[in-house]
Amino acid sequence: MSIVKVRPRRQVTIPKEIFNKLHLEEGDFIEAKAEDQRIVLIPKKLVTKTDVVPLSKEEQKILKKTQAKIQKIKQDMAHSKGLSEEEIAIGVKVGMIDRDQAWWWTEEWQIGERAAQKEINEGKFMGPFSTVEQFKSAIEG
Repeated sequence: MSIVKVRPRRQVTIPKEIFNKLHLEEGDFIEAKAEDQRIVLIPKKLVTKTDVVPLSKEEQKILKKTQAKIQKIKQDMAHSKGLSEEEIAIGVKVGMIDRDQAWWWTEEWQIGERAAQKEINEGKFMGPFSTVEQFKSAIEG
């Protein structure tokens, strides 16, 4: 843990080891927010206007629906539906969904997420375990 001083004009210096660990560079953007009496800094990558992907009118409609469904999944997974292949494709196209994580947004995967969350809510889970022996004992009954 490093302690930094707030300097004139509300400036702080990010410690070198943290700066390097996060692969930051001078000129990078960082989101700052207050969270539970803490200041949280989150590195951000901004895109330039040339990186904006043009969408047809139909794709724009699909994008709006995709955004709404993603928000619903984040807020209330138990009562949400996964995205269609078309919605996922648009989400990936505009950078809203990481191509390598697209599977997570499918309805097939969301069915499993809802089932898992239901079991958690009902207390149907084991752990956490401090040792492998505790884990083995729990699963062996």
